[in-house]
Amino acid sequence: MTNPMIDGKRADSARRRERVLKAIDTAAKNGGDITVSGLARAARVDRTFLYRHRDLLERVHAAANTPVNEGRIAAVSRASLQADLTNALDRNKRLAARVRHLESRLSSQLGEAIWAESGLGTPVDIDRLQHRIALLEQELATKQGELEERTEELDASRAANRELTRSLNYRP
Repeated sequence: MTNPMIDGKRADSARRRERVLKAIDTAAKNGGDITVSGLARAARVDRTFLYRHRDLLERVHAAANTPVNEGRIAAVSRASLQADLTNALDRNKRLAARVRHLESRLSSQLGEAIWAESGLGTPVDIDRLQHRIALLEQELATKQGELEERTEELDASRAANRELTRSLNYRP
């Protein structure tokens, strides 16, 4: 003797299985949404029904990964959409960084132009002037070294002159 409740549950489960299988076939033929959520919605079952029945879940994944037949428009798979999304997000990050870089450069150039126009800024040829200052400082250091050498030579000459004068004046 069978229990009518168990038989009713089995019959309901069989009807749901048929709706899911039909939804998988329809989605595969029409290039529809082959995801657990999409098929559960199309078959009017709960997603947990698909997850409880491993054979149905495997069919969903197999149908999602099956290449499209010749002559039909390629169906978009979840993996390809995720790859496209990842690529788009990476491109968005690169473009945002580029925009920030360009904004920074533009701001810097506009700031320099306004500073120069205001007359408060440093002369435009500041690099040339700084180079000239460095050259003059080197020349000054060289001249100071020469001056010190000549001063020492003059002091030595004066000392020799004093010695000669003293030796000439004190001859016995």
